[in-house]
Amino acid sequence: MKTIGIGFYWDELAVGDRFRTLNRTITEPDIVGFIGVTGMVETIFTDLSFNEAGHGAIQGRVVPAACTYTIIEGLLCQSAMQTTGLALLEVEKKVLKPVFAGDTVHAEVEVTAIRPTSRGNRGIVTTTNDVINQRGETVISYRAVRMMAGRPKDVE
Repeated sequence: MKTIGIGFYWDELAVGDRFRTLNRTITEPDIVGFIGVTGMVETIFTDLSFNEAGHGAIQGRVVPAACTYTIIEGLLCQSAMQTTGLALLEVEKKVLKPVFAGDTVHAEVEVTAIRPTSRGNRGIVTTTNDVINQRGETVISYRAVRMMAGRPKDVE
């Protein structure tokens, strides 16, 4: 019987493959929970009057870029890497635009490199991940290098 919900195996992917995640709207509770868990108690994230009083350069309820990034990683873990993602080895990230409470984001992913490891049924997969908001704007772009499991011999 086939198990549903398993992510991509490295040896099923090809350079140039593209896919997108589901959408996710970032809410006020997401922001508060993230700040509480991480300790990112920076004024821009914790004092709603700070930006409105003209102190900050950005108006509105700003989402920490790290929160947006980890929400996207969560969407990828739940789909593309469920049971097959073994390790996140490297990330190179550029934050391009702010994200605000109520924004809806998704990721568009392209496989840019693949190579087998020297041991075991594993591979190194590099992707470019663009985080897109509901207006079609790229808000974060990052390159991720991951170790992923290969397809088991007994799985169809």
